Amino acid sequence: MRSFIGGMIAAFILMIVAVIVYVDSGSMPIATSARPLPLERYLAHRALHEKVEKEMPRTVPIAADESNYLAGAMLYLDNCAVCHGRPGQPMTAIANGMYPKPPELLHGKGVTDDAPGETYWKVVNGIRLSGMPGFKGALSDTQAWQVSVLLANADKLPASVQAMLAAPAKPHP
Repeated sequence: MRSFIGGMIAAFILMIVAVIVYVDSGSMPIATSARPLPLERYLAHRALHEKVEKEMPRTVPIAADESNYLAGAMLYLDNCAVCHGRPGQPMTAIANGMYPKPPELLHGKGVTDDAPGETYWKVVNGIRLSGMPGFKGALSDTQAWQVSVLLANADKLPASVQAMLAAPAKPHP
């Protein structure tokens, strides 16, 4: 029994040394264009899902109405569109250069199948190692909810909101 435990400890130490050598050798894929490591996607998605499910708010404190959609659309265009895109527009160079690729939130189902509380958690906290920043402190709680409610209902927005989101981006001076 003693030799078995000693072997397990030695194997564990050897595994740690191998990982350190792998990282220190410069062989670990770090570029956004590199293929993901084995289990990387699974572990990242699983950890995110479990954390969000545990901590996301279950009730929405604002109405899903046109005024909140319009406010959310303005916030989306100012803070989110550069990575997550605009309806009918190609993805930006910033989005194309990211790994993992940011989801197109207003194309296809986006996050309309996610609870608004899930999107709110992601807006406020961000997602580590994904490029998704947390907007806590940059957006008020109401603003974070407005973006979240907009995205949760992106498949059924009024024409006024759709037109705002689809308008071509204004060039920077």
